[in-house]
Amino acid sequence: MKTIFAVLAAILATPLMLPVNISAQTAQKASTFVIAGHPGEAKIVQIDGKSYVEIETLARLTQGTLTFKANQTTLTLPSSDAVAQAPHARAGLSAAFIRASIEELSVIREWRTAVVTAVQNNAPASEDWLAAQRRLAEKNLALASTAASTDDDRSASPLLSAEFNNMQKLNDLYLTMRKQAAFISPDEFHNGPLEDQIQSCAQGFAAMTESHEFQDQTACH
Repeated sequence: MKTIFAVLAAILATPLMLPVNISAQTAQKASTFVIAGHPGEAKIVQIDGKSYVEIETLARLTQGTLTFKANQTTLTLPSSDAVAQAPHARAGLSAAFIRASIEELSVIREWRTAVVTAVQNNAPASEDWLAAQRRLAEKNLALASTAASTDDDRSASPLLSAEFNNMQKLNDLYLTMRKQAAFISPDEFHNGPLEDQIQSCAQGFAAMTESHEFQDQTACH
């Protein structure tokens, strides 16, 4: 990091457009410029066969500040300690976490549908099949947790865990009622808010995966 800052400090001068061919990571056909270890990117402009990037954007990428005096422009870079202590920008939901979450929600939806259908049709669901769904949902939940890499991912992960826990409660309720009676009254089974909570949480979480941004879902709590 100090090497990057030293190079940048040495090359900055008056022009407001900085040639990026000084960076070993930039190819001639590249359309964007990034700095390793820093979020964001800058647009590259081709002029007379040379590549340039706006110095204002470069200042933003490096979390530096620009000062203008007479015909000189100065970019002041933050110290390495200040950069290390700065809070990381939230980058939204990552693609890996979204994929894992969608798979988890799909398993939970199939699991819930089987339980609800069994009650409505008075056709007992196989305990072995329900146990297999629980194990699959548990596995997918662990995969989603492992895939969490952004602040938004980590904020959304507990909501996905709560959805799994609520589905487990609904499953246990069904098995308990089934052991107590040969027939389960649909009205009695659906009397609690648990099933609606599971559906509402799933819908809210699905909306998050479409927007790629975390939004707290009260139904999941």
